[in-house]
Amino acid sequence: MSNPAGVAAERIPRHIAIIMDGNGRWARERGLPRIEGHRRGSEAVRACTAACIKAGVSHLTLYAFSKENWQRPPDEVKALMNLLDRFLAERTTEIMKRNIRLHAIGHLDDLPANTRRRLDSVREKSAGNTALTLTLALSYGARTEITDAARAIARAVRDGDLDPDALSEETIASRLYTAGLPDPDLLIRTSGEMRVSNFLLWQISYAEIVVTAKLWPEFGEEDLFAAIREYAGRHRRYGGI
Repeated sequence: MSNPAGVAAERIPRHIAIIMDGNGRWARERGLPRIEGHRRGSEAVRACTAACIKAGVSHLTLYAFSKENWQRPPDEVKALMNLLDRFLAERTTEIMKRNIRLHAIGHLDDLPANTRRRLDSVREKSAGNTALTLTLALSYGARTEITDAARAIARAVRDGDLDPDALSEETIASRLYTAGLPDPDLLIRTSGEMRVSNFLLWQISYAEIVVTAKLWPEFGEEDLFAAIREYAGRHRRYGGI
């Protein structure tokens, strides 16, 4: 039996990760301020989240703000943080109504104090929801994540809590920000760029990748369904035949 994406339930990816690219380009092409592109991009988040629930995807992770994004002009960074704060404030009711669990990964202490408090509040309020786990990667970088995991492992070895000879992939995965989450099955990148931009480098080792020329503010339900259909048509061999 197929679902709204036109794919049998057993072929639906459990976890989709998205590099949301193209907000600035979308705004520039229309003669609008960059922040308007980001604002329209937040509307695409809403549409994509709803589409994941329709399709039966259980985890969605969005690359919302990278560690490198702090290097952008201060006015743009401030506007982005205000937009995040507004998104959390305005979408809390919808998050609860749609039974979405909000999660976040990254160096969250880098966020402005008021934004961090609001984020923590929504995370706590939605912790028991079960329809979809929506993870926002904020002040996130995969190399930083792996470095933090290496430090945690080194401390455990130093303190005698971990035998170096017992170190395994599971040991490393358990120290990543994504501990407890399944690895992404499908990675989507918008705007046509062919790179992964320091996003979930460990976790996407065997993810299928779909790149679309659509700019993120233009990415909607049918685009997500199309990516799911492309994923469902592939044979995942995991190094086998």
